[in-house]
Amino acid sequence: MLRKHHYQAANQEPPELDVTTFLNLMVVLVPFLLITAVFSRITIMELDLPSGASGNVNKPRVTVEVIIRTKGLEIANGRSVVASISRRKDADYDLQSLSDVLQKIKKNYPEVTEATILIEEDIQYETMIRVMDTVRMVEIPDPNVIGDDGNPEMQKAELFPDMSIGEAP
Repeated sequence: MLRKHHYQAANQEPPELDVTTFLNLMVVLVPFLLITAVFSRITIMELDLPSGASGNVNKPRVTVEVIIRTKGLEIANGRSVVASISRRKDADYDLQSLSDVLQKIKKNYPEVTEATILIEEDIQYETMIRVMDTVRMVEIPDPNVIGDDGNPEMQKAELFPDMSIGEAP
């Protein structure tokens, strides 16, 4: 006599898989992810750490250092401070004066693209980013393109896009 176990079913088909709930989730989730992907944009800027001693002989003869201090900004050439820009009375850094000094340096040394930004302790992150943007590029009027208001339109020009960051001495 053969015994059949109760868990062995003869010729029974597996039940159908109900994917309706999963499809409803996908109908809502896919458009949501596509919409939010447009708004999440990440900008990455490559930075280098300053090197102590380099054996590169073809190095440009000028070094641009911008030192962010709590009392103001200093522009140095690697050996001495060339220009000093004090903070304004409203406790904000004068980035326009920094841009003017950097434009003069760029005009005298157009082949130089490197700058080192040295930061003191207790400097806010937003301040560092604003100084980095000022060192990287400048907006200058384009005399060839006149806007609707009769003034020349502004165009962006590179100053020192290759930046290194470090701690101020």
